[in-house]
Amino acid sequence: MIVWLNGAYGAGKTTAARELVELLPDSVLFDPELVGAGLRVLLPRKRLEEVSDFQDLPAWRRLVVDTAAALHAEVGGTLVTPMTLLRQEYRDEVFGGLAARRIPVRHVLLDVDETILRERVARREEVPGDAGASAAVRRWCLERLPAYRRALAWLRADAHTVDTTSLTPRQTAERVAEAIRAGNGACDIVQTPEPTAETVAAGVLLFDEVDRVLLVDPTYKPGWEFPGGVVEPGEPPARAGVREVAEELGLRLDTALRLLVIDWEPPRPPGYGGLRLLFDGGRLTTTAARDLLLPGAELRGWRFVTEQEAAGLLPPVRMDRLRWALRARERGITLNLEAGTPVGA
Repeated sequence: MIVWLNGAYGAGKTTAARELVELLPDSVLFDPELVGAGLRVLLPRKRLEEVSDFQDLPAWRRLVVDTAAALHAEVGGTLVTPMTLLRQEYRDEVFGGLAARRIPVRHVLLDVDETILRERVARREEVPGDAGASAAVRRWCLERLPAYRRALAWLRADAHTVDTTSLTPRQTAERVAEAIRAGNGACDIVQTPEPTAETVAAGVLLFDEVDRVLLVDPTYKPGWEFPGGVVEPGEPPARAGVREVAEELGLRLDTALRLLVIDWEPPRPPGYGGLRLLFDGGRLTTTAARDLLLPGAELRGWRFVTEQEAAGLLPPVRMDRLRWALRARERGITLNLEAGTPVGA
């Protein structure tokens, strides 16, 4: 198990984590800051200058999952992980990766009144013996308070919250330990096994009465997605699309699906790529859309969007696929794509 202590920068997560390790049997401290420190040494300066936070590096998010899984396999028990995660898509990527490795996560938010937080940050000696560096770190923490405020809505919905405003680090750890023993903070994320070879996936485009397309928001990976999933061995792709729509949305499709695009996705480590098919699932009535059901462990939301709105939600590779699928639907044809581009275009 991983106990992930989230909260504002400078909220005292690491101090509380050290106390928590003493209270939870068979637990060790895993600080993802060390992964960031390693990348600062390993990556070229040019790449580091392209981001303002090492969390924005895909390598950091991937290595946090891989390192946590390796450490968990080595020592077992509980990993206590103090790390601020304010971007929900990063939470999805990291927690989803851990779930894929069958490592359960308990998400705990250490919240603190902002006035007290500012006082705590002002008192901290971030870099012993270096007043200038300590001041820079304190300034960095305070500059990120607006991002923390913006993230509070989803953080409080996703994590078990412990108000640490009037607590010492030891008292905070005791509250967290009590919450963990009571089963609080569990993240029920679908455990999608990581592929070990190329896969075939079937997505289904569903439209409302004004031809907006339905997208869903997975809990286990960043970015929005089309309803659908991996085709099981021996399963026809169109039938897989119908099955996935029923499982994800509680919707039974009675009409035959029409193939819009087949897209070959090249392997990009650590992914293996494969074939991605998008089918036209037809229009949903207002009543059918109102009755959609979401499995909480897999999807947190859905919405109908225009093509322009989809561009702000979908990762580029999925957006390219959607754009050509919409063109194919308009023209009544099927398009063969490679890496999101029509063959021969």
